[in-house]
Amino acid sequence: MRIAVAKEIEVCERRVALIPDTVARLVKKGLEVWVESGAGERAFFTDADYEAAGATVITDPHQLWSEADILLKVSPPQEREDGSWEIDLLKPGAILIGFLNPLGNPQLAQHLAERQVTALSMEMIPRTTRAQSMDALSSQASIAGYKAALIAAAALPKYFPMLTTAAGTIAPAKVFIMGAGVAGLQAIATARRLGAVVEAFDIRPAVKEEVQSLGARFVEIKLDEETATAGGYAKEISEASKQKTQEVVTSHVKNADVVITTAQVPGKKAPLLVTEDMVSQMKPGAVIVDLAAEQGGNCACTAPGKDIVHNGVTIIGPMNLPSSLPVHASQLYAKNLTSLMQLLIKDGQIQVDFADDIVDAACITHAGEIRNSRVQDALAAEKSAIS
Repeated sequence: MRIAVAKEIEVCERRVALIPDTVARLVKKGLEVWVESGAGERAFFTDADYEAAGATVITDPHQLWSEADILLKVSPPQEREDGSWEIDLLKPGAILIGFLNPLGNPQLAQHLAERQVTALSMEMIPRTTRAQSMDALSSQASIAGYKAALIAAAALPKYFPMLTTAAGTIAPAKVFIMGAGVAGLQAIATARRLGAVVEAFDIRPAVKEEVQSLGARFVEIKLDEETATAGGYAKEISEASKQKTQEVVTSHVKNADVVITTAQVPGKKAPLLVTEDMVSQMKPGAVIVDLAAEQGGNCACTAPGKDIVHNGVTIIGPMNLPSSLPVHASQLYAKNLTSLMQLLIKDGQIQVDFADDIVDAACITHAGEIRNSRVQDALAAEKSAIS
């Protein structure tokens, strides 16, 4: 059986699916690992590093894709420079694992099904205790939250910590973090380590203790509806609840030196948390870092991938922040992948067992069919919108 690691061709993607350490562990188990030449370059892992770990470095991407039994990626398959699509190179029955964005791009899932590819999407790993070691969304979100706080500190024209100097005392920066999932919690922890006074808000009251344990004040808003999915993620709320939320958080946004927004709903446009009017009320020099920029942004003024200034407020809309720390992002992601593959490979053979709740949840296509109901619904909605 052959496990292949593809080189990411997306311009902004610096991560790699496996690092040499994880390759060595797979090789010790008797598995054959192919790595596309240059796959680890942008994460500072050389071809020689992979060869030393026991991998075979392949220079022809067509060979790597077409002969792989399991193909590992980070970002969704792309169109190559020669005009071919990466997934069209996969043989029927091959397994593709990566961030496939099946709810945001269900057409890709349909294409994978038509190609008879068994696709497992890392976004669909369930949030359960047993699946923690495979939870790539969380491992990468933690990096994004950490980096967001650093970006904010670098952009803010003030110190983060309180400082007492011969010239006087500097007051600490006030940071308001919206969304206390993995990214938000890491942003809280990082901002606190930098010395800021931190407040945080989340529509899920269950996260209050986690926020407080990190030394931040929790801004609580009681809503008359369920705000979390069965898996613990925030869910889309009603317009009435959104209005109530905005009314409460407006004053916190107004008084903050830094606002970091992290709220996202899988497969949907990011909820609007910070209106243009709220931005206009902020102090000149204040900074907003919007981690939902790729989904349209939590801030009305966000421009994905750009830094803009509105009424003296800097709004930063970073894209793919985990990729900006490719060494550790790749290390964590590789661990997530190898943990998942332990469920798929038994005695050196591939066994896709749908009785396993993790495999069942993560697998979006198999045997020519889209087997995930949420992806089916997303595809139907997309086709309906087009027609």
